[in-house]
Amino acid sequence: MQRIENETRNGLIALAAGCAFWGVVPLLYKALDQVDAVEVLMHRVIWSSAFFAIVLAFQKRLREVPKLFVKRRERWIILLATLMVAVNWGFFIYSVQTGRALEASLGYFIFPLVSVLLGVFILREAISSRQGLAIGIAALGVLVLIAGAGVIPVLGLILAITFGLYGLLKNQVEAGPVLSVSAECLIMLPIAAVWLILFSAQGQFGATGWETFLMVASGPATAIPLVLFSYGAKRVSMGLAGLMFYINPILQFLVAVFLFSEPFTLWHGIAFGFIWVAITIYVTAPKRRKGVS
Repeated sequence: MQRIENETRNGLIALAAGCAFWGVVPLLYKALDQVDAVEVLMHRVIWSSAFFAIVLAFQKRLREVPKLFVKRRERWIILLATLMVAVNWGFFIYSVQTGRALEASLGYFIFPLVSVLLGVFILREAISSRQGLAIGIAALGVLVLIAGAGVIPVLGLILAITFGLYGLLKNQVEAGPVLSVSAECLIMLPIAAVWLILFSAQGQFGATGWETFLMVASGPATAIPLVLFSYGAKRVSMGLAGLMFYINPILQFLVAVFLFSEPFTLWHGIAFGFIWVAITIYVTAPKRRKGVS
């Protein structure tokens, strides 16, 4: 019993640390706002690949990566997941660099609700009436922001949808998150390397030594929270892991408003209010059982 309690406690600590890490990572990309977002993305791929290789080598699991490409179905799933994560990473970096980190946090607030919708329409999963209400309230929050502030949160929606599709695809792969993300980085690695070599040869990159250091740091900044989250998620319930995830967008929200001084209007307040109510309803809603609506 004591061992189980210790495992649960360690899992909670790892989850909290991983989500907190994700929540403050905008600080890293904001410090790189003078560097082209695509260049930052390519460095992120390269140094994430290197870090994951070290992790898997330490775990003696490097040989497992090629096995993910043996089955044709899994190859296609991993390729599509790679596309989703590349788009997500790229737009997240761009949103932070262009003063739209608040919008990015909005995307990660609503992503779990997008995941529910994908489950309903693609996997034909059933949801409870309370979960349906939560989705409706979140959608209303987004509409309020569009109507009141006259701004369509395009980046937030892109982040929510791509991350939702990414999660949907990942659920179809048997491999754990560290192994599968390593495979995704491996697919992106040649593109990133060629891109950087070609543009460096043309003299289009002019990052300072400090900026180069930060781009190298983007590798561990990508891998460490994922490893922590993966470790923690195996030791607590899925519901608790999902609840802990909200540490991430909450911190992103606070960083955007209080550290980046991004404008937070009345309409933002109303929209986020709707979304936070939706999240509360969603996470407290009982899981749907057969025959129950």
